[in-house]
Amino acid sequence: MVQLKPVTKDNLEEVLALQTFERQQSFVSSPAVALSQAYVYGDTAFPFAVYDGETPVGFIMMGYYEAKRYYTLWKFLIDKKYQHKGYGKEALRLGIAFLQDRFRAKEVYTGVLPDNAAARSLYRSAGFAETGLVENGMIEMRLQL
Repeated sequence: MVQLKPVTKDNLEEVLALQTFERQQSFVSSPAVALSQAYVYGDTAFPFAVYDGETPVGFIMMGYYEAKRYYTLWKFLIDKKYQHKGYGKEALRLGIAFLQDRFRAKEVYTGVLPDNAAARSLYRSAGFAETGLVENGMIEMRLQL
């Protein structure tokens, strides 16, 4: 059963050990970078380890972007050993549900690099649509809830 668990001192090393394929490293931040940002933006960053039972399979960080006043899918990765098994789709669903349950979010935004076809496909399958805005080289996508 896929579930999101807060990142704590008990699972920190497992989260830091998560890796993507080398070809994906330009698309996603490492867990260490993401957790550094979560530390600095502690009030508006919501990092989770993605687990299948007791096995860590990924990392997702939801957030609140204060400058634009909206909720975001901020960071997301599934470990290279666990890709293409449905974990990404389920983790994304759970992250969105977290924002709905905790904050009553009505929409969620994310940014994706144009070359990251796999992420764009995943986000579209979850209901995200491109807004037409490209900022810092990222295509903005929005999910209406």
